[in-house]
Amino acid sequence: MTYDLVLALTVFAFVSSITPGPNNLMLMASGANFGFRRTIPHMLGVGIGFTLMIFLVGVGLVQVFDLYPISHQILKVVSVLYLLWLAWKIANAAPPKENVASESKPITFVQAALFQWVNPKAWTMALTAITAYTPEQTLYYVSLVALVFGVVNLPSVSVWTVLGEQMARFLTSAARLRAFNCAMAGLLVLSLYPVVIG
Repeated sequence: MTYDLVLALTVFAFVSSITPGPNNLMLMASGANFGFRRTIPHMLGVGIGFTLMIFLVGVGLVQVFDLYPISHQILKVVSVLYLLWLAWKIANAAPPKENVASESKPITFVQAALFQWVNPKAWTMALTAITAYTPEQTLYYVSLVALVFGVVNLPSVSVWTVLGEQMARFLTSAARLRAFNCAMAGLLVLSLYPVVIG
């Protein structure tokens, strides 16, 4: 892989990781509701889970879609339903003072890692990265693409958690936090638009 291709891949990884999407919106909501420290497992789940996803897609998982086209449609339906459920959970998250009573908790490492498999943006990023930035689909090139994303993705998505945590300073009342959570839930639902019309 040439230096120019690695540079292009790095830019693609940064732009696709830092821009709004289901992961980043959920991390911002978690940062606002639970703070940075309690959101670390969620961030690690996104970064490591997505890196693993790229690797597995690159070593041949994408061929399942070619062999069984219905699996792509099933994934779309599951993705939409799961994201709608997550949006509902975000919209109905309890304010911090009520967290103990409601047992509201941030997303875990495993939940965040598994979420990548039903995240439409993650699939688009993984498929684009493998098809556009691997001169050959060998283990070396696939591993390199996954490594670049692993290095770039985690710091990028962490920015959204910090942003959410900083916004918490202004979300000092239950009404403001509720409005923020509803807005995040609405944006998460809007992020489904390309999946539904695609």
